[in-house]
Amino acid sequence: MSETLIITFIARDRPGVVEQLSDVVDTHDGNWLESRMAHLAETFAGVARVQVSSAKSKALQSALGDLGDSGFQVTVHVAGEGKDAKGELIDFEIVGPDHPGIVHELTKTIAGLKASVEEMETWIEGAPHGGGTLFHARTSVRLPEGLSEEDFRDALEDSANALVVDIVIGEA
Repeated sequence: MSETLIITFIARDRPGVVEQLSDVVDTHDGNWLESRMAHLAETFAGVARVQVSSAKSKALQSALGDLGDSGFQVTVHVAGEGKDAKGELIDFEIVGPDHPGIVHELTKTIAGLKASVEEMETWIEGAPHGGGTLFHARTSVRLPEGLSEEDFRDALEDSANALVVDIVIGEA
């Protein structure tokens, strides 16, 4: 039998951070299934899904905890079996002038529709003309049963208009 572990980690960014983490997983015969990682403000942060035999799970979790001595902050969650996601998956991108509240307003709209964020990536960059900063978001949302793509699109476009950002749905 095996267990699936969700590992979140934060460490001061330096060469070898991912290798150090993956070495611990490999030493315990874990299988690195998927991950998302990024350099954020001189910090390296990530989340990974790892599969390991039930017999080695506790030892792996303990060894991951020991990475705190090397400057890591690690959290391990034993994941359930999971279930097949139902409902249509919609991708969209947003871009517009950066200002506080964009993510909150968008996620408030999504939650209000009982939809679920499957994945979200956000970033800022300098505007190409005239200065300022542009906010970007690339998001995938799973719609609940009974919510049409058209109703979702209408609600999201209303939020985007209120936020003064551009949205492209279905082409992310």
